[in-house]
Amino acid sequence: MAVHSIFDAGVLRNEFEKAGISHKFIPLIWKYILHNPGCQAHEVPSLPSIAYPLLSSKFKSMTSTLASVVDSSDRVTTKLLIELQSGSFVEAVIMRYDTRLGRYGGNPRPGGPRSTLCISSQVGCKMGCTFCATGSMGFKSNLSSGEIVEQLVHASSFSDIRNIVFMGMGEPLNNYAAVVEAVQAMTGSCFRLSPKRITISTVGIIHAINKLKDDLPNVNLAVSLHAPIQDIRCQIMPAARAFPLGRLMDNLRLYQENSQRKILIEYIMLDGVNDEEQHAHQLGQLLKMLVVVVNLIPFNPIGSLSCYNASSEQNVKKFQRILRGVYNVRTTVRREMGQDISGACGQLVVKRSGTKLVEHVNKLTDIEDLSSLKI
Repeated sequence: MAVHSIFDAGVLRNEFEKAGISHKFIPLIWKYILHNPGCQAHEVPSLPSIAYPLLSSKFKSMTSTLASVVDSSDRVTTKLLIELQSGSFVEAVIMRYDTRLGRYGGNPRPGGPRSTLCISSQVGCKMGCTFCATGSMGFKSNLSSGEIVEQLVHASSFSDIRNIVFMGMGEPLNNYAAVVEAVQAMTGSCFRLSPKRITISTVGIIHAINKLKDDLPNVNLAVSLHAPIQDIRCQIMPAARAFPLGRLMDNLRLYQENSQRKILIEYIMLDGVNDEEQHAHQLGQLLKMLVVVVNLIPFNPIGSLSCYNASSEQNVKKFQRILRGVYNVRTTVRREMGQDISGACGQLVVKRSGTKLVEHVNKLTDIEDLSSLKI
């Protein structure tokens, strides 16, 4: 029988309750493991004696292992290929930014280096988006909250992680309970990440968005919109049939009214599909009642999955000018990082071809810049 990750908070709490052990020991256990890599949970000192046989029989400090670590030539991006105890693989991606470089909003950038970690929430994905390599895998399994948190633990040995984005493999809101529990762990007394520096991306799972504002009120919400009208959205995102655009927009307005949080809109630019001037105007009209940041994503064709072509740079710039100039919608173009380590923006798949692992990985503009706008 597979053991649980020590970072599976809900399971650990339940086991402690049944054994009459106080929850106060949980952050102490996590902190010890973080400061003593390689130790096992039952090696943590100063716990009640009854805790040790429970921990040694039912939990491991890490249930996943690093299968490979690949740096880009400029060492700005690091891909962590992580093997789960089931034998499946997911990727976590570290993206490093130096805020002292360049300007933001016309002003010098404050601060200094910071790192964003892109996390997976599932093995595969059932959404089937036709522009996304992950969709070619189908859905394999959900990650437990501990397996999600372990990605942060692995990444923390390479960089001081300041921001988290759930933009890796899977639809986070289709693994809702585990994602919420993982975020609560990340923002707790052990990891101490700010919820305002955590972003959860979704294709628009309406019922889960309604819950998110209550369960995780201060996290950032990103919506993979990718089209301004329902017909196009269903063409490129089959799951959109279950989440009609009109209902989704009504839901987002309610979410923003209740949360007072801006919404990040992800929009992949596909030549001749959703990148024309009329689409920019339709998108501007759709979003004009919301406070949003639109992130235009250059499309990178991948082998046999390339049924689309990338929009020209001219079309991307024109699209951006319309949103900004006509509708006053804050709009950025996603920055690409780590092309030399086989990165494809907005796409991630891990599959076996014979004995060779094929990897593609998601990258994004600095999320802290995108989420810093006040509502």
